[in-house]
Parts: sequence; structure tokens; C-alpha cells
Amino acid sequence: MASLFCIAHRGGPIHNAHTSPENSLEAIRRSLELGVDAIEIDIWQIEGELIVTHDRRLGRQLKGRGLLLQKSLAEVRQLTLENGEPVPTLHQVLELVGDRALLNIEIKGPDCVPTLVKQLTEFTRDHQLSLEHYLVSSFDHRQLFQMLQAAPEIKRGVLMEGIPYHYAQCCDELKAYSFNTHLGFLNQDMINDARRRGLKNWVYTVNHEEDWQWMLDLGVDGVFTDRPEALMAFNQASLNRANQTGNYFS
Repeated sequence: MASLFCIAHRGGPIHNAHTSPENSLEAIRRSLELGVDAIEIDIWQIEGELIVTHDRRLGRQLKGRGLLLQKSLAEVRQLTLENGEPVPTLHQVLELVGDRALLNIEIKGPDCVPTLVKQLTEFTRDHQLSLEHYLVSSFDHRQLFQMLQAAPEIKRGVLMEGIPYHYAQCCDELKAYSFNTHLGFLNQDMINDARRRGLKNWVYTVNHEEDWQWMLDLGVDGVFTDRPEALMAFNQASLNRANQTGNYFS
């Protein structure tokens, strides 16, 4: 393996010449223009609407104070990001991404599954797209099990922070596609176990070249990164080196 599957974490906010707010349409648009493999976003459900943001508390990403889930949908619609964008909805992201990249939708808040399944099913039907373009991930494995029951054709990614006693065994019951693990809790045995189970190994959040190289050395399939432009340049350099080595020994 000479390159890493590039997943733009929270839309991929950091580009070489510009930084966009995370989980913003601006960040997602820039990452799509780069040609990333996947876009990752976070969702919460408020009054039947799925909004795209990461934090449970306002003040860092979204301007304001208090807990997100204590706000009404009307109040949330008034919130803005640092670039002036209103908080995006999942539907807006679906429209923007289309079939240009895999969309990894991370469930952050409670009670997302019924609305998420409905939106993905209706959107793909109305736009003649395939559900293959989506993967739903979460630390809430119960909601992942609900996804399996409600829409087994939508890929599932099991998020894990730490090293489980049985490594990737938790993915079996959820019939997962990927095992999404934390950079700080990673070892070769866990990666090998996931591979034996037929899972993709995706690691979060990997932003530095020495760690990208380490991921390649471990045999990781892909990484979530805030710096998609830099990762894609690293991938190209790695491929060039691999091709030069191959030519040298051919």
C-alpha cells in the first residue's frame, strides 16, 4: 500500500492557504475540489431536522451559549459559523456532495436513526443515487444496531476510542464495514484483527506526515484528517517513490 484513503474530517477545514470552519459547506466544497475520497461530518437531530455540527455546547464552532439540544430548531437556524454561514443541514450536505465522494455521517446526538434513514432513502431515490455513497458511524453502537435493523444496505463504521479487550469483535454483531479507531490507541494486533474480520481500518484524527507514514507502515487503509490537501500531497509523493522503486528493480 502506497497511499491512504483520504477522509476529510469534519469537512476538512485546514487547507494549505486557507482555513474554513469545520463542518461548514465551505470546507466541504474545498475538499471536494481537491478530489478527496470521503467527507466526514457530524449530525444531531433537533425537532426532526438533522443539523451538521460537532459540539454539544455552543461557543466554539457555533456562536452562542448553552447546550445545543436545549435550543429550538428556530433558534438553531439563527446560529452562524465564523465565516457567516448558518449551521448546515444534512440535506444541504447531501446536495453538495452528491456522488463526488463517500459521505461518512457520524451520529453525535440521540434519536437520529429514523430521520437519517428517511432522508438518505428519499434523497437517493429522488436523485437516482445509490446508498453505497454513504457510511454511518458512531460511538453509540446501539444507534448503529438500529441502522443495521432499519437499513442494512447502508454501510456502518464502528467508532472506538481505546483498545477493546477483544479488539474488533464488536464489529461482528453490527456487520460493520469499517473499524474507526483513535490514533492514540493503536497497535498492530488490533489492525490485524480487524483485517482478519474483513474490515476497513480507518484511523482518526491524523494530521502529521510522520503519522501518515506510520499508518502506511502499519497497513492502515485510511485516515480522517483535518488537512486533506497536505495528505493528498503526501499520498502523491508516496506513490511517486513507490513507482521509482519499482522501476529501479524492474
